[in-house]
Amino acid sequence: MNRLAPAGAGRVTGFFARRWRGEVPMRTVLWSDMLARGTAVNILATFVAMLAASQGSPTWAAAAIHFSPLPYNLFLFAAVGRASPRSRVATVLATVWLCAMTIV
Repeated sequence: MNRLAPAGAGRVTGFFARRWRGEVPMRTVLWSDMLARGTAVNILATFVAMLAASQGSPTWAAAAIHFSPLPYNLFLFAAVGRASPRSRVATVLATVWLCAMTIV
């Protein structure tokens, strides 16, 4: 590991890299990462966006907060497609989740 990297940097990079390479089992990526953590992140972002809008923030700011998890959502969607064993049911569930979380 790079001596100039901050403590814990390899672990965070490993989280994304392992999922991108398809090294994490489908069960973990789908249920733990996407449905549990991903849903929590999206609900939190929506709550903060609604709070910002109710406090008089500009509409663009509330929209930016609401859509801020979108890159993470797209990453998780791609990670499900790369995880093994591949499953058509998991792909359909991931697609429905991505659509729902983009709205929520």
